[in-house]
Amino acid sequence: MVEPLRSFEEMYAAAGDDLAALPWANLKPFPPLVEWLDDRGAGVDGAALVIGSGLGDDAEELARRGFEVSAFDVSPTAIERTRERFPDSTVEYRVADLLDLPAEWRERFDLVVEIRTLQSLPIADRKAAATAIAGTVAPGGLLWLHALGREERSPRDTRPWPVTPQELAVLEAAGLRWESHREDLFDADLYEVAGTLRRVR
Repeated sequence: MVEPLRSFEEMYAAAGDDLAALPWANLKPFPPLVEWLDDRGAGVDGAALVIGSGLGDDAEELARRGFEVSAFDVSPTAIERTRERFPDSTVEYRVADLLDLPAEWRERFDLVVEIRTLQSLPIADRKAAATAIAGTVAPGGLLWLHALGREERSPRDTRPWPVTPQELAVLEAAGLRWESHREDLFDADLYEVAGTLRRVR
């Protein structure tokens, strides 16, 4: 585990059984992901990966819809709590570091779900992290992404550090292309980025 990510394990461990104390733990699937899956209709399947799976709600939603799901988090406590919450799950949950993913995940997944993980990482790790995420998408596969964005001129000094267009461009440099892309402005400097990218090379 890289040093800047140790705080995630500390926060999960400190929460104990009070999972709602975690600021990112809604204990239900992420509504925009559910809406997107609903729009795609029945019959979706294939291998899916959830980046930074937290307490497992998004991974379980994908499994419920027929995907063969792998999911990982850097926090051992998060994975332990997830397995306690979903003891009969078909999801393969692992403790893993985004900057050191298993080799067998290379270009393996038809759908990769990334929800606000990049923005939680130190800026110095962004390029490597985005490259790693893109590297898990199979030929012809999709990355579903949701993040807070900012312009390069608008630095943020504390976590989360919203992503910049230049950081997201790393995904395209790694062989992905936007299929859908939406930006919703929060204020002059901060906006929500959502969309899908497909591996084209």
